[in-house]
Amino acid sequence: HVQLVESGGGSVQAGGSLRLSCKASGYTYNGVCMGWFRQTPGKGLEGVAVIFTGGPTPSSIYYADSVKGRFTISRDNNKNAVYLQMDNLQPNDTAVYHCAAQGRATGCGRYSWRRVADYSSWGQGTQVTVS
Repeated sequence: HVQLVESGGGSVQAGGSLRLSCKASGYTYNGVCMGWFRQTPGKGLEGVAVIFTGGPTPSSIYYADSVKGRFTISRDNNKNAVYLQMDNLQPNDTAVYHCAAQGRATGCGRYSWRRVADYSSWGQGTQVTVS
């Protein structure tokens, strides 16, 4: 049974920071694309960032243009975890943030990582509110 559990959401003022965590269990963590997506009411899922968990060093790291320079995705393979450091948060970052995992791969596609249908496992989401 694949399980992804997010934590770290909360409420902050504009300009503040939060760090989201996604802990994976129940499957082979190494060698998959792990992505962060966000969703607001009435909107579909928006890809925020992705990272490949295979290899000795992080690779296939991509960001949505709206978060480049403010958000940083990272991994800790010893803990089967992926993180999203969010700095200089703005009100339009308010959303439910989900982490998601694809199946085994050799990397994350630069132009395809946002494709929701490619992700087979999803966490329940954590709320981020910026005022």
